[in-house]
Amino acid sequence: MAALKKLAGQTAIYGLSSMLGRFLNYLLVPLHTTQFITADYGVITEIYALSAFFAVLLTWGLETAYFRYINEHNTDSNKVIGNVLGFLSYSTVIFFIIIIFGQNLLADWIGYEQNPEYIVWMGLALGFDALSAIPLAKLRKDEKSVKFAVINFLNIGVNIGLNLFFIGYLIPEAREGTSNWVIDTFYNPAIGVGYVFIANLIASGIKFIALSPTFRLVHFKLDSQQIKTLLIYALPVMVAGFAGIINETLDRRLIRVILEPEIGETAAKSQVGIYGGVYKLSIVITLFIQAFRYAVEPFFFSRAKQQGAAHAYADVMNWFTIIVSGMFLFVLMYLDLFKHFLGREEYWKGLHIVPILLLANIFLGWTYNLSVWYKIKNLTIYGAYLAVVGAIITVVLNYMLIPQMGYEGAAWATFAAYASMCYLSYFFGQKHNPIPYDLKRVLGYLAYAVALYGLSTIPELEGWMKYTLNTGILLVFLFTVLTIERKRIKQLL
Repeated sequence: MAALKKLAGQTAIYGLSSMLGRFLNYLLVPLHTTQFITADYGVITEIYALSAFFAVLLTWGLETAYFRYINEHNTDSNKVIGNVLGFLSYSTVIFFIIIIFGQNLLADWIGYEQNPEYIVWMGLALGFDALSAIPLAKLRKDEKSVKFAVINFLNIGVNIGLNLFFIGYLIPEAREGTSNWVIDTFYNPAIGVGYVFIANLIASGIKFIALSPTFRLVHFKLDSQQIKTLLIYALPVMVAGFAGIINETLDRRLIRVILEPEIGETAAKSQVGIYGGVYKLSIVITLFIQAFRYAVEPFFFSRAKQQGAAHAYADVMNWFTIIVSGMFLFVLMYLDLFKHFLGREEYWKGLHIVPILLLANIFLGWTYNLSVWYKIKNLTIYGAYLAVVGAIITVVLNYMLIPQMGYEGAAWATFAAYASMCYLSYFFGQKHNPIPYDLKRVLGYLAYAVALYGLSTIPELEGWMKYTLNTGILLVFLFTVLTIERKRIKQLL
């Protein structure tokens, strides 16, 4: 229980920088969806989806490898950090050269030949983020969660501030015909949604500068044997991460690619924009999963050789399920309020896919929990296998369903991919490293939450009567959890 308390504390602090910080970032969605039509917002959604692939490739899976290596070898972490940072510095410089000199070719390839500058701005931001990843991992390893939170808040604060300046002030004022030295200096109508990428670049650059003291440890003469050992462990993680990004973001790209020949470029971008906007309504669960991952990965490794580790992992799964099931209900009970998070009513036509996406993300969170077996057993290749299976399902089902169902087909493909990965991870995990998960409890809580949601959709109520019923349903769920878990809650307290 002491270990769980520590994990809860770490998750809470990482949550301040990850959950709250990213939530503040997501508050930009109303700003973007108000100022940009669905087709323009589709550009933002698609560029960020494509960027996610490079974000995985540029770090080479070395974050996870770093944690594993220093725990397994009990070695000087500064030497490991120096080698990893040296390797990433070389690879990132090569990436910068490619995007700067190959921007036109890359822009033509992805269909943004009119705006190659988007490639440069986002590419530079991705490079700075890649170089920042290992210093941030070191802060996690050293349990300097407060410094970790401060730096992330700095990054997020700069990004939000610049978005408010560019998108919230410059664009609307210029559209109204206002003229002053600020607008005349910084506003260029040709940039349009590019201001979002410029803000991202500046924020990433400042985060890199804040973490730059770590680079005094850089070894430009690399320990080739150590790097080889790290990469052997890391590359399957990178493959898994790459395949995972296919599961998470490829659908945004495929919606445009598949639908554009049928409905035209603008309409296809609009579909991407609606899907991307509605997807943001699952942020409560997504953000919690992100914060949970930051805290749980060091926890998994540190507990691996301790007595009772398997039971601790099972307890983590139980509490994780309770929290995300409650979040699932919370979002859906007040969806009529959350929909105003999207600035224009034209985005609301996609609200019916929110339950699908929420459930998909719960399965993804379960998969992260279940990943403990192959990480602590040095069987990371299984993580790659699982992610590749998910990626195949994602691609096949998107091509099958999007032509018939549009972005709803993409949502179902996401659900199917994550559910399949979750099942396979559990199946193989119990063979290689059995953990006594309480399946009746875990599956029961989610089924109970889904049933309560279904119950809420039966009465055709409006206004305060609907919110009163839904609030009552949430309280019933909470009361049930407190009743079932009262003994465990006392132990935690």
